[in-house]
Amino acid sequence: MKVLLINGSPHQNGNTFVALAEVAKTLETEGIETEIFWLGNKPIRGCIACGACKVKQLGKCVFDDDVCNRLVECFAEADAFVVGSPTYYGQPAGALLAVLQRALFSGGAHVAGKPVACVAVCRRGGSTATFQCLNMPFAMINCLIVGSQYWNIAFGREAGQAAQDTEGMQTMRTLGRNMSWVLKNIRREGAAPRPPQEEWQPMNFIR
Repeated sequence: MKVLLINGSPHQNGNTFVALAEVAKTLETEGIETEIFWLGNKPIRGCIACGACKVKQLGKCVFDDDVCNRLVECFAEADAFVVGSPTYYGQPAGALLAVLQRALFSGGAHVAGKPVACVAVCRRGGSTATFQCLNMPFAMINCLIVGSQYWNIAFGREAGQAAQDTEGMQTMRTLGRNMSWVLKNIRREGAAPRPPQEEWQPMNFIR
């Protein structure tokens, strides 16, 4: 089993990494492989709603000049996901939102129905809004949202300070153990299969 942890901060080894690393360390003690995928700090396109990924059935974004399609490839290799972001203006990092929207629209079949947890890091406030925003797309694609003893939040300003948030780090470890428990129960012999899904019936209110 493998969990992909996505570091959505432009700082490779900042407080978002500290929080994700604590989750990863706990998962590894439970015998689960982990990979921390850093988005980097290069420009990332937003989705332009061209629909080419669906029309051409590409399974990836039509634009291949940033990190998006590498992330989609990593989706296919993972059994579960943890997505971490700093809090900017009460929201997740813009680059993370941009790449998630493209990667999930074009390659979301690799994520749908799998366990997912989101982690927000902040200096002082806005983390709950960030946490809620991160969870929204995964709730839309039948993912199993994994929680902890509290919202998955850690506090820190300067790089590394989140490690001093003792409750935050405990929350990350609890999250790791919960994720491990979910994965092992999904994989155990005799586990019930995923419930069948009805065919989607989209509608709007414009007649």
